[in-house]
Amino acid sequence: MDWIFLILAGIGEMSGVTFLGFYTDRKNKLAVVAMVASFVFSLGFLYLALQTIPMSIGYSIWTGIGAAGGAIMNMWLFDEPRSWIRGFFIFLIIFAVIGLKFAR
Repeated sequence: MDWIFLILAGIGEMSGVTFLGFYTDRKNKLAVVAMVASFVFSLGFLYLALQTIPMSIGYSIWTGIGAAGGAIMNMWLFDEPRSWIRGFFIFLIIFAVIGLKFAR
């Protein structure tokens, strides 16, 4: 259950970053409310996940999901530049997060 909490926390982080992009792009106050709610959701599930997952692993995975997911979402929703080198480094983030799950 702790890994599900961590994945939910990462998705919350990713959505918070995406709503930040919506606010930056459109200056919509509803996006700020959604961003704050997403980050509260994210931190709540991160707190639950870190009850059993070591902080060094949990925080790294949470950050990786948020960074890679936020970059992908912003490329998709806001037409940020896409290139093979950006894709390669996003892949490295994802690969490292998966590696941390299996490294003990």
